[in-house]
Amino acid sequence: MTDLRRKIVEAVEFIRTETKAKPPIGIILGTGLGGLVKEIKKEVVLDYEQIPHFPVSTVESHHGKLIFGKLAGKNVVAMQGRFHYYEGYTLQQATFPVRVMKFLGVRTLLISNAGGALNPLFRKGDVMVIADHINLLGDNPLIGPNDDTLGPRFPDMSEPYSRQLIALAEHVALDLKIPLQKGVYAAMQGPNLETRAEYRFLRTVGADAVGMSTVPEDIVAVHMGMKVLGFSILTDECFPDALKPVTLKEVIAVANKAEPKMTAIMKEVVKRLKY
Repeated sequence: MTDLRRKIVEAVEFIRTETKAKPPIGIILGTGLGGLVKEIKKEVVLDYEQIPHFPVSTVESHHGKLIFGKLAGKNVVAMQGRFHYYEGYTLQQATFPVRVMKFLGVRTLLISNAGGALNPLFRKGDVMVIADHINLLGDNPLIGPNDDTLGPRFPDMSEPYSRQLIALAEHVALDLKIPLQKGVYAAMQGPNLETRAEYRFLRTVGADAVGMSTVPEDIVAVHMGMKVLGFSILTDECFPDALKPVTLKEVIAVANKAEPKMTAIMKEVVKRLKY
């Protein structure tokens, strides 16, 4: 047994002392996006500090709780708070909870984040479903020895976000009369926001939004055979020729205001999943 597999087993064994739930749906909630938690009929709530080998979130607005319960009548497990490369964690550590989710029974992973709008047709407060991504973190969670029991050495990434789930999200948004953008998400290391020149570069290479998360979790989920659906709430406008300073307080305020739209879409998507 590899060290990674041993740590997963130890985390799962601890969680199993608290709950026998085998939720097929996992959810990761990003900056300012904890409102969906209120919609979950909670059965078991664990602090990350309790779970062996789990990192601890160091970021404001990331609460650090693993929540088991029901959302729209479906069994789910939700991470209220995630981990980032800029906190000093390795990408293997940051994505460890995704591995644990898989062993708990998760087959479909919904990921949310707060990001900056690069596409000039997008505006802050918009919700974007992620169609594809660009990894500019300078690292990859799969670097190092591969455990073949977890996934292949060279996982295919031709469909990092499930086209079937994207189509479902688009249908849901249409039914709910909520405008939904679709685009490519670029992940940067952070924690600083980008410069004008970097925003120009990102737009040139095809990014519609930029943030500091999601891509590592997606890579690990795909490595383990999970289907992924990702959303960004666009909290600021990263247009080089009209760039204004932005603070975390402003980012969280926009995320909180736009969150009900994303929460409604995610809840209805969960309701329509065939589990």
